[in-house]
Amino acid sequence: MNQIILLGVKGGPAIRRGGAMPTSSLLQMQGQNIVVDAGIGVARSIVEAGTSLLDLDTIFITHLHSDHVLELGPLLYTAWTTGLNKAVQIYGPDGITAYWDGFLASMAFDQNIRIEDEGRTPIRELVQIEEFAEGPVCMLDGIAVSALRVDHPPVTDCFALKFQNDSSKIVFSADTCYFPPLAAFAKGADVLVHEAMLTEGIDAVVRKTNAGERLRAHLLASHTPASDVGRIAAAAGVSKLVLHHLVPIDDPAFTDQNWINEVAKTWDGPMIVGKDGLCIPF
Repeated sequence: MNQIILLGVKGGPAIRRGGAMPTSSLLQMQGQNIVVDAGIGVARSIVEAGTSLLDLDTIFITHLHSDHVLELGPLLYTAWTTGLNKAVQIYGPDGITAYWDGFLASMAFDQNIRIEDEGRTPIRELVQIEEFAEGPVCMLDGIAVSALRVDHPPVTDCFALKFQNDSSKIVFSADTCYFPPLAAFAKGADVLVHEAMLTEGIDAVVRKTNAGERLRAHLLASHTPASDVGRIAAAAGVSKLVLHHLVPIDDPAFTDQNWINEVAKTWDGPMIVGKDGLCIPF
């Protein structure tokens, strides 16, 4: 089945009891298991979604904010200790190689023990790293992957991703402020998975995190209000819009209807408000 599984839909790195997990998605397309971003909890979420860690094929990291990359190393390492015996490819922006090298250095004692004691293939021989920039990224057995640099200050290397084969086109916005060029990149997509923010919820986020005006400025400069997400979907003419990386998501004052009302100002097509574990067939 071709589907997107939203593994974690929370915007931001904090986790709270009973709340959603930070950003990660599983794209199951043309028989491949493709992870997009690896926020905390991603390994457990993949297993809970019914996919073995041993069946992972490729992982894409859109940018190096912690809520998108923090569990990349633990995800792959857990797959390795579970019995991974095939190659897995990681694609990420400039700096992803340094992240991976640092993670492996931190696990040197355990790696060496397991290689010697359990006869495991060194994880470096199974996991391949490639850094990408804007433009064509790779071909995955008939799926063309391309990247668009989006606007997510102060991060420069942040990329929307498009996965396209002969029958389907899926686009993930990554984190971005309102960025009109994304509409052309996503033109005619079957599914656009786009981050979204309720501007009326910013005050509550700032109070909860004790971060003050600098966090408020970051949110306003770096993320997309829900009504502007609708503008991107309408300009792109997508078949379905999925709201992801939701800010705020764990405030009981805001419900799905708040998101629907905001997006409906600019978009009248099919829309889904993301939830952890939600499966979206295409």
